[in-house]
Amino acid sequence: MRSHILTSAVAAAALTGLCAPAVAAAPGATQDQTFLVQSHQGNLAEIAAGKDAGKHATTTCVKVVGKALVRDHTKLDAAVRKLAADTKTALPTAPTAAQQKQLKAVQAKAGSSAYDIAWLKAQDAAHRKTLAVIDKEIDQGSNDSAVAAARSARPVVAMHLDMVRDGTCDTMAGHHTS
Repeated sequence: MRSHILTSAVAAAALTGLCAPAVAAAPGATQDQTFLVQSHQGNLAEIAAGKDAGKHATTTCVKVVGKALVRDHTKLDAAVRKLAADTKTALPTAPTAAQQKQLKAVQAKAGSSAYDIAWLKAQDAAHRKTLAVIDKEIDQGSNDSAVAAARSARPVVAMHLDMVRDGTCDTMAGHHTS
């Protein structure tokens, strides 16, 4: 059970908005450690973006997705931090500079329909990059738990990408992370 929860947590962490093309991991970090660092920073970025959507979005859809991001990534990041501790992976305390810059650009449109459009576009880009990170972990990772997490996250990330591209919340209605 613990292994399943941990694997699910890391998988969901991979659902994050990895806005930076490269995240600085410690020199000599393994692929798995880099994956965990990127997942953690993505969680932090998604929590911030989700909270911001709750405050500034003009559509119910974006608010609902934002709330789901906060709820899911807050729960999941605790497990990511545990796996990082188990693998002696040092985690940063904030999203990347690129992730922070992207959120500020979206925030500049707060309170208008342009915000919702920019928010969805940012989530589209983040999820496409996340799929690339997941595929790299699947192909190059050596930690069984991290690779399994990436494999299980891939179809969920693809579903989230479809959801933000459609601009509807229909596909989120039955999706809950436990």
